Amino acid sequence: MKVQLPKPFTFEAGKRAVLLLHGFTGSSADVRMLGRFLEKKGYTSHAPHYKGHAVPPEEFVKTGPEDWWQDVLDGYQFLKDKGYDEIAVAGLSLGGVFSLKLGYTVPVKGIIPMCAPMDFKSEETLYQGVLAYAREFKQHEGKTEYEINQEMAEFRQTPMKTLKSLQQLILDVRDHVDMIYAPLLVVQGRLDHMVDIDSANIIYSQAESVNKQIKWYEESGHVITLDKEKDQLHEDVYTFLEGLDWKE
Repeated sequence: MKVQLPKPFTFEAGKRAVLLLHGFTGSSADVRMLGRFLEKKGYTSHAPHYKGHAVPPEEFVKTGPEDWWQDVLDGYQFLKDKGYDEIAVAGLSLGGVFSLKLGYTVPVKGIIPMCAPMDFKSEETLYQGVLAYAREFKQHEGKTEYEINQEMAEFRQTPMKTLKSLQQLILDVRDHVDMIYAPLLVVQGRLDHMVDIDSANIIYSQAESVNKQIKWYEESGHVITLDKEKDQLHEDVYTFLEGLDWKE
């Protein structure tokens, strides 16, 4: 069975641009509805894919944070090359971590980290996330349960060096949050069981931004962009973007 996999997207609407970044083991589908909402409001958005994402899990484990960070920089440059001078960035989970890193690396108009970890509960949590991604991908491919179990047994033997380097990336970004001065909207789901939700307070308190807000969503979990309060999230993101000092 031929599977329709998510693809990177660019929705061009206006002169203000937003780089949208997906999560660990995620895809542009994480932020597609947000992108469509912003398009209707006159904002251009671009959502790249990180190397090894939305592809077979055997390819995923050959990649790591350095590859993904380069994809983020390339996404930013893609918008620059299209003539967008002012770019805001919003990211979910790992994308939120990258949004913060982008904020102290290149000029950005505003930063919206959503459910961004400043520490993961454990490497095991990450590992289970990769296994869940692998199983789900194989199910989408239409493989039988027997085939999936056989392939998963083999997949479990694969070294997962990515997880250690991912934890290192998160801790490194945490150490640099105080270098962020751009306007900041920290978004966190109260029912997020994937990351320590105190991460939101760490980001908010350590960033040096004069214009900074923190917003809690009481009924949302980790993938807040697809959860039950997504419509409210869309409105809050739009309100934040409208409050930025755009040139036009």
